[in-house]
Amino acid sequence: MTEQPGWRKSSWSNQETSCVEVGRVDGGAAVRDTKNRAAGHFTTTTPQWSAFVAAIKAGRFDG
Repeated sequence: MTEQPGWRKSSWSNQETSCVEVGRVDGGAAVRDTKNRAAGHFTTTTPQWSAFVAAIKAGRFDG
């Protein structure tokens, strides 16, 4: 996967620093912590990312 993702933060985050940034990479997505960008990031495949987003939208992680 390409390592130049072009990071984006959710508009729901406003000015918060306790959130994640997501970037597009070849074949999927990259995710990193906005509080500790130097710690690196992890990548997912497109199907993994799509399944994760679908689970969020379905409320599977609601407490």
